[in-house]
Amino acid sequence: MSKELKQTGTTTTALVCKNGVVMATEHRATAGTLIAHKKTQKLFKIDDNLGLTVAGLVGDAQTLARYIKAEAELYRLKRSQPMSVMAASTLMANILSGRAYFPYWVQLIIAGVDPSGGHVYSLDAAGGSIEDEYVSTGSGSPFVYGVLEDNFKSGLTTSEGADLVIRAITAAMARDAASGDGIEIAIINNKGFNLLTEKEIKERAKKMGLK
Repeated sequence: MSKELKQTGTTTTALVCKNGVVMATEHRATAGTLIAHKKTQKLFKIDDNLGLTVAGLVGDAQTLARYIKAEAELYRLKRSQPMSVMAASTLMANILSGRAYFPYWVQLIIAGVDPSGGHVYSLDAAGGSIEDEYVSTGSGSPFVYGVLEDNFKSGLTTSEGADLVIRAITAAMARDAASGDGIEIAIINNKGFNLLTEKEIKERAKKMGLK
């Protein structure tokens, strides 16, 4: 596979709020300068309390999403409780590091809630796992960080967090040619994993004066 086809563009982000976490991605998949798909899923529900965003090769990303979803389901069946965010992140890091000889071409974010609160972890292809208040991955991440560094503050509600990620990913889509074709957002809290509708996202963007 050529280097050009391995380098796929994406924008994903997640942030911790006082009452949960917010995760977001855009939908475009690219292969070099080609827009390969306009409705690519990059945000996955792992369990009612866990979500995953992916940046990188679509095949690797889908494989890893299936792995961690199956492991989370087995964990719940065996222990009658959901997997913690740290446990999910550690497990995924072990899966990634086990393929050092032929790594998965991905950057991942695992985020969710558990009895200790909301958590966001960034994972690299070598199996590194780092927790932070907010994270972004993919080719559009510099533009996302520009918005988050200026506007994020501890104690945001998930509603405020949703508005912030819309602003951040909109900025990335405006400047990064490999990102675009709409936004997907999940709010994870004590009520579960909830996807915002396309209509809700557009209405929020309109209220903020975003195109």
